[in-house]
Amino acid sequence: MKRLSMGMRTLHPNYGALTYLWRPEANQVEYSPQDRTVLDSDAYKRSPIIFMLDSDRDTYRQRLDDGGKLPFPVLDEIRNEGMTDYAACLVRYNPAAQGDSALEGVFFSCATDEPSGFQTEQLQQVFDLLPYLAVAIKSRLTYEVARTVAETYLGKDAGQRVLTGEIERGSAQSINAVIWFCDLRGFTQLSDQLDRNELIELLNQHLETLADPVQERNGQILKFLGDGFLATFDLTDKNPAVVCESALDAAVALRANFAGFNQTRREAGQPTLGFGLALHVGEVFYGNIGTGHRLDFTVVGPSVNEASRIQDCCRPLKQDVLISRAFQEMVDRSRYQLTSVGTHELRGVSSSQELFTLPKT
Repeated sequence: MKRLSMGMRTLHPNYGALTYLWRPEANQVEYSPQDRTVLDSDAYKRSPIIFMLDSDRDTYRQRLDDGGKLPFPVLDEIRNEGMTDYAACLVRYNPAAQGDSALEGVFFSCATDEPSGFQTEQLQQVFDLLPYLAVAIKSRLTYEVARTVAETYLGKDAGQRVLTGEIERGSAQSINAVIWFCDLRGFTQLSDQLDRNELIELLNQHLETLADPVQERNGQILKFLGDGFLATFDLTDKNPAVVCESALDAAVALRANFAGFNQTRREAGQPTLGFGLALHVGEVFYGNIGTGHRLDFTVVGPSVNEASRIQDCCRPLKQDVLISRAFQEMVDRSRYQLTSVGTHELRGVSSSQELFTLPKT
């Protein structure tokens, strides 16, 4: 056997399927996540798996070296690799499934360059083993899907904690963290002027512009709050100054990215929005909050409330970035040229606070 591949659907925000390809000379398995649009591609529609589904067949075999025209484009590619014989097997999780649900399974294919091709008896032995392999694959894939869903909706660290059993209501730990609160400016007014599809596209594009600098610097987005989000940079076992400066670098990058993003939109005649961001640092309680049947893995505490109130000051102070004194004391103020915007009362906070901002560019 000179070529072995398997493919399966998956549940992922970016990928619709996973494929694995093994060749003996490569000495490793090639892993290829497939974009969701692959299921609508012409190559996929003209593939052995679609033929097998349409004809309700679980196996398929095709000689490649007889010089004739091959029924599927992928077989031409495999023949060009020097293969002489091709075989495929579809192991369905539910053998009785019909239509689109029949794709819930594992598709295996193999090829050989032996002049005589596969021995029928040996190939049947392989096919007989595949259902057992599919069970193991399904078990592993189920875990990977659970991990993907948890990390997608909760964040990487929070998702891992939930999967490893931290799901008891009230279980939380005290940690020190940078708190990042941001939202969009002008979204509410614009939402009344756009249809649903335009509104969702606009919101997703802007949130991605807000989120990329955070995720690129190991920040964790814990929850989206309408047109903004709450994120943290954990200080546990880390140099606080380094982490805080990384978060501030994210703010600098956000401002630059947002300016470029808005310029592109203006040139395309599309509406633009602004943003407001608060950076604070302090102790938070990180864990499970909620009811007995619906929990949220997030951060709470006075520091979180203060960060939210600081972010509320962005609009009246006409600033896109506001930084608390506690955060400012953790970074090299001269390097970032942070400037004070005065001392201000924060709603619901007992003492007023001096706030800082980045210099205008």
